Amino acid sequence: MKSQNKVKTMTIAALLSALGVLIPLVAPKYVIPPASYTLASHVPIFVAMFISVPVAIIVAIITSVGFLIAAYPIIIVLRALTHIVFAGIGSYILSKRSNILSNKLSGFLYSLFISIIHGICEVGIVSLFYLGGNVDALYYDRGYLFSVVLLVGVGTVVHSMIDFSIAVVVWRAIQNLLPIPVNVIIKKNSNVNALQ
Repeated sequence: MKSQNKVKTMTIAALLSALGVLIPLVAPKYVIPPASYTLASHVPIFVAMFISVPVAIIVAIITSVGFLIAAYPIIIVLRALTHIVFAGIGSYILSKRSNILSNKLSGFLYSLFISIIHGICEVGIVSLFYLGGNVDALYYDRGYLFSVVLLVGVGTVVHSMIDFSIAVVVWRAIQNLLPIPVNVIIKKNSNVNALQ
């Protein structure tokens, strides 16, 4: 039975990874120069976090490789690679506190916490490139506070929380269809949604 669960878990991780690679290629992008945000691009990672720590980390790694294969600039690939940090921390928390999404307040605070980690990691990567003189001139024209802290940092936090809310809606629909043990089950009568 355990080997069947492993195969099923690997299959689900592969499907989530494929979605994580596909979404940035086809989903709508919102551009506030010099930053851009792809709607739902983090949803497969959040869904993976609801399953387990290994699935979350695998999906985060593979989606990062997807950005590399799709020939995105290295700064975007490295920003995607930082998703391993929030995915690992977030899924670990869920594995220890599976009821954290059971009400609006704890769900919102969890989403905010994970999104802040997400934003800090991406600001760190962009800051390295910014300080090294390796970003688009528009970053320098707009200044560090606006282009890196506000657009990348705060923008990532907001984007992450929106994607988390989408992931919760998706998770509610699919959680009972998964034939494997998972970190989180959101009861049907629970009215949690991080941004609703």
